Amino acid sequence: MAYIISDDCTACGTCIDECPVEAISEGDIYKIDPDICTDCGACADVCPVEAIHPE
Repeated sequence: MAYIISDDCTACGTCIDECPVEAISEGDIYKIDPDICTDCGACADVCPVEAIHPE
């Protein structure tokens, strides 16, 4: 089960450096590739607006 990024994302970039498998891509709202995500939760732990949740 991968994590997803909600519309609350502010594209601050905090999560990108935390992802050990580089599953997060930049954009107006960042996206997590579910085929790459290992469900570690590192991104969710650092998100300042709590926009990242398990799918």
